[in-house]
Amino acid sequence: MAISVASEKPGEVHDERRFLAGPRSRLAELASVIRIAFEFLRGFRILHFVGPCVTVFGSARFGPDHPYYELGRQLGSQLARVGFTVMTGGGPGLMEAANRGAKDAGGTSVGCNIRLPLEQGPNPFLDRYLTLNRFYVRKVLLVKYSYAFVALPGGFGTLDELFEVLTLIQTGKVSNFPVVLMPHAHWDPLLDLFHRLVHAGTIAHEDLSLVHVLDSPEEAAQLIRNAAIGEFGLSYGVHPHRRWFFFE
Repeated sequence: MAISVASEKPGEVHDERRFLAGPRSRLAELASVIRIAFEFLRGFRILHFVGPCVTVFGSARFGPDHPYYELGRQLGSQLARVGFTVMTGGGPGLMEAANRGAKDAGGTSVGCNIRLPLEQGPNPFLDRYLTLNRFYVRKVLLVKYSYAFVALPGGFGTLDELFEVLTLIQTGKVSNFPVVLMPHAHWDPLLDLFHRLVHAGTIAHEDLSLVHVLDSPEEAAQLIRNAAIGEFGLSYGVHPHRRWFFFE
């Protein structure tokens, strides 16, 4: 059974729109900062014990009858089998597929859902999820708890998340965790763009090594496992203990 986390009121969506619309009174800005801080704190508290995660990005628009859905499901299963918690944006489509695959394999599945004007409910394959109002809070949480990132086919949201991660790695803000794009057929045009950026001088040739483009879920899971253990020292030892004074 999924564990739901209390989320903020629907009015917070409209507050976010006002917050991003320009300067307001200093009191109103302070109130927004406090709400943002509490959203971060809630996320930190809920995700602290979920285990080493791999975040899977992907479109919400592909249903179970689409070939990419099956790819996402196989990927989630393979990641769970090598010991990772599968984290997604918690919504439908390829996010659901990855979470479902993790559950198929007896693994742990978590989601950082987002509240949208057209409501996006959490998918039914989550052991634990929270619903957020702010995309930037969501992206921080998806990055903070992950040892690797896999981008399945998607639209603007998936590209936003992918380029956020690549920028953080390129600029040294996070470690050089593996970034996997799947499958080749979908991402080859993006790779062509990357080579054009190298030719134009806007990225370095070594930046091309920040991404691995694969077709096999098994190969992706093994690459991520080897990097997490060999390069970043991940172990399967004791997890943090819950503390009563943090109300955990």
